[in-house]
Amino acid sequence: MVLKIRLARFGKRNRPFYNIVVAQARTARNSKPLEVLGTYDPIPKPPPSGEGKAVKDIRLDTSRAKYWLGVGAQPSDPAWRLLSMIGLLEPKYHGPSPGVEGERTEGR
Repeated sequence: MVLKIRLARFGKRNRPFYNIVVAQARTARNSKPLEVLGTYDPIPKPPPSGEGKAVKDIRLDTSRAKYWLGVGAQPSDPAWRLLSMIGLLEPKYHGPSPGVEGERTEGR
């Protein structure tokens, strides 16, 4: 049984809201998950003090997330990004790998 940590979309049209869930890899995006780890609201909200940048709300049960990562659950790319923002995973970098930019095929 392959497990994934991924986002399940809720909310209205143009107002997304996501649950961070643990589900089997072959199930549909919004099917019933094994466990709900937290929520993510991608719509920026003004800070409580009224000064500074708007913030996006991420709520996560870190102890359960660590447990599921420990038993082998694989996070999806958006879930990996959120978990790395919290500090549970190392960030993934999608830039070009070193050495690829300078290599070119000659004679074509």
